[in-house]
Amino acid sequence: MYRLKQLHIALIVVLSVVLFGCNDSEYQKMSEQDVALEWAKMSLDITKNTPSNSPTFASRGFAYLGLTMYESVVNGYPSHVSMQGQLNGLDHLPKPDTSLTINWVLSLNAAQSAILKNIYMQTSDENKIRIDSMEQAIHNQYARNLENDVVLRSVNYGKSVANAIFEWSKTDGGHRGYLKNFDKTMVYPERPGSWKPPLFAQSFSHHPLHPHWGKNRTFVVNNSNMPLPEFIPYDSLPGSPYYQEFQKVYEKDLILTKEEKEAAIWWGDDPDVTFTPPGHSYYFAVIALEKQKKSLVESAEVFAKMGLAVADAFINCWKYKYHFFSERPNTFIPKYIDQEWESFWPDPPFPSFPSGHAIQAASAATVLENSFGKEFEFTDRAHEGRERDELKDTDFVIRSFDSFWQAAQETADSRFYGGIHTNQDNQVGLEEGVKIARNVNNLRWKK
Repeated sequence: MYRLKQLHIALIVVLSVVLFGCNDSEYQKMSEQDVALEWAKMSLDITKNTPSNSPTFASRGFAYLGLTMYESVVNGYPSHVSMQGQLNGLDHLPKPDTSLTINWVLSLNAAQSAILKNIYMQTSDENKIRIDSMEQAIHNQYARNLENDVVLRSVNYGKSVANAIFEWSKTDGGHRGYLKNFDKTMVYPERPGSWKPPLFAQSFSHHPLHPHWGKNRTFVVNNSNMPLPEFIPYDSLPGSPYYQEFQKVYEKDLILTKEEKEAAIWWGDDPDVTFTPPGHSYYFAVIALEKQKKSLVESAEVFAKMGLAVADAFINCWKYKYHFFSERPNTFIPKYIDQEWESFWPDPPFPSFPSGHAIQAASAATVLENSFGKEFEFTDRAHEGRERDELKDTDFVIRSFDSFWQAAQETADSRFYGGIHTNQDNQVGLEEGVKIARNVNNLRWKK
């Protein structure tokens, strides 16, 4: 068996060399910004194609990937400031000898390869070989005509940054979180309006996903002590504010348009088949940077801000979810409004309030507005070419927007259309996401 596995890996290496390693031509004209973009795209692809992933764990991954990209180059740019001493517990990072030459693209290239394989250590051998192949191809382009000591110094520095950030990551509470997605020992709160395991579900598990994620260390200190949002008190009396939240979900489901169904499935971002909701936000950073060219450090700054904001959004969202432990429409509506009702989209395996889609989408939009302005036309092709969802009789239709906030609003609305979130879940999620991202934007990024 061991020899067969070795032969299998050897075959993968040969194929990888044919497809990636020897074909350096696709990388030969790659600009510095293109290198950052290609690593972001590789990160999205590894996220999509690594099993046992979740939106929570993926959000954490993008934070460390974006931060490592930034820290691997920031000391080469006098205009920018390291996050050392600004983030929660990030007190020590390697410092380069500024009297010696470093090629910052080689540093970033080595750092991204190292951190991606460390964060996703559970990914397949095939994926790790693809990562190595791209690292080598970019290395071959940028190492040409450089002294060997410059190349070695640049690569070693990038790896040292990645390793230091990875060691710091192990203490945040989410390290290898995919090994403990569901806590089977958790005792559920039993009270009116509390979350119940769904019958119509996205997950095979009837245990809630990552119930302790909200206890993880936030990246930004100010995001760790935000007050709890307001929540409409439980009341099953028809006409009460709480009842009306679910009545609106029920009534919307009866009149869903074709376009609303398309939005509902587009933003599902099921981790089994996509790069997850936080990956969708990271992808938006790629779109924006492809449209508006920036320097290497500015590109890395965008990815770092995006990763940090979305990761902290998920930590706070999960803190609120398991504090309120609130039910979803699939519990309330069949009990009090229509016992035959079933949502258009299946329930995810965790409590409702606030919406994770809304909070992370608002954080992403706030970061991107800060970097690119409020008016920004773009097209989202994340699920272009996906086969029609025959069960829901709906196609995957690409989306076009005039602003990042318009996309965030549709992300939130899509969960209402899907029947898995109330307006309260979405509105509070959007509001909290903005606050979290502003704390990221307000860090000292530039001198």
